[in-house]
Amino acid sequence: MARAAFQINGRAVAPGSQEIVDVPVSVLSDHTPVSMSVHVRHGKRDGPVVFVSAGIHGDEVIGVEIIRRVLNTPTLASLRGTLLAVPIVNSFGFINRSRYLPDRRDLNRVFPGSTAGSLAARLAHRFLHEVVMPSDLGIDLHSAAVHRTNYPQIRITPGDKRMEELARVFGAPIVMRSPLRDGSLRKAARGLGKDILLFEAGEGLRFDEFAIRAGVAGVLRVLNHLKMLPSKGISKPKGATQFCPASTWLRAPMGGILRLYRSDGEFVQKGELMAAVADPFGETERTIEAPFSGIIVGRAVMPIVNEGDAVFHLGRVGSMQKAEDAVEDLSAQLSDDPMFDEDEII
Repeated sequence: MARAAFQINGRAVAPGSQEIVDVPVSVLSDHTPVSMSVHVRHGKRDGPVVFVSAGIHGDEVIGVEIIRRVLNTPTLASLRGTLLAVPIVNSFGFINRSRYLPDRRDLNRVFPGSTAGSLAARLAHRFLHEVVMPSDLGIDLHSAAVHRTNYPQIRITPGDKRMEELARVFGAPIVMRSPLRDGSLRKAARGLGKDILLFEAGEGLRFDEFAIRAGVAGVLRVLNHLKMLPSKGISKPKGATQFCPASTWLRAPMGGILRLYRSDGEFVQKGELMAAVADPFGETERTIEAPFSGIIVGRAVMPIVNEGDAVFHLGRVGSMQKAEDAVEDLSAQLSDDPMFDEDEII
């Protein structure tokens, strides 16, 4: 029996075909229509429905590039099941290079949304019903907030064994156990019985080749694990993903000029000097030291800070030596993996 067409926004995508479906979202004040474009790849053979999304925050552009590269991967010609790719969920923010929508709302704090609410609520409701509900699994791609950067990491709900397994399959260097937040896509999807892997890497409005490669490799590994793609050309992680059971933000002890001595992805020992903050005249200076041994999973990128600004996000690991060796192996693999074309390096 032939596989049925995939239905989205009143459109039918035939088995073995692909189509970009524009889902209407709103109309701007000058009568310009705004839509959410969903690239549908509907395989000839049965399999799961998986969505990959980016740009929920409009200034997080790394996920857009990850999806572009995934869609151009030759092995997708052998796809089983259905892949829904949404490179830009928040078109308003993307056009304006802003995290937010025109109503200044954070889209990832208004899910599940509604048909009669704010602009953000309406977009959230549309995305949830058109993309999330038909899917068996989602992979949502993010970057750090403005003026920060994140080392490539997967965030999952604590105690979820299935997502822990998929996080290992994804192969990002770090996995953070992150509770569900009210209004987030992950929490709304969980309420519908849907699981989402959240990938965090890099910084807003910037490309980071290492982060992009980690994302592309991870998405393809998950699709292969779900038997949606063949194994050819998809490498398995050469190191063990490191789970961070807890983490702490280290904050600026005073306002001034920030000098960083360590970077994201580096391991530090308890008591090690990580940064210093001085006033512009150099008369007063205070240091930031590691309160425990761990890995830097995120950091500030701006050299100017106010008192209390987040400077380092430090994650705990079980064994420093094992974690350091594993992360080093994964980093080397992403740098040398033949699945990446050197022409793609930014």
